[in-house]
Amino acid sequence: MLTARLAVAPELNGITVESAGTGAWDGAPASEGSKRVALERGLDLAAHQARLITANMVRDADLILTMAASHSTSIAALGDAAKVHLLSAYAGEAGSNIADPFGQDVSAYRETADQLDRLLGQVVARLRRERAG
Repeated sequence: MLTARLAVAPELNGITVESAGTGAWDGAPASEGSKRVALERGLDLAAHQARLITANMVRDADLILTMAASHSTSIAALGDAAKVHLLSAYAGEAGSNIADPFGQDVSAYRETADQLDRLLGQVVARLRRERAG
């Protein structure tokens, strides 16, 4: 499980970020491509274990961001659809899917990581505005 306190800005204290998948194999390690790209960015995924999203996780979450519209549909079926958003749309972009690099070469993992970094930066900016306003 990837869990992190969002320590980007003091005004976002108290936000917890977790990761789960709609097709994850519970307990599976991060893929080699993910581990490599994470290490290049100063992160260590050696202890990461995948987990499958559950109805309880959906119930307990305030906001759920997905990489693909199909993920949003699957997760909405588990609970409150109003809290489920496509990451790119929530970040203020056109609402396109983010390609899953699983099984591809490391350059695909880098491209996905770059896209996620950019979009998550936009999400953090949105959360800052919403908390300030």
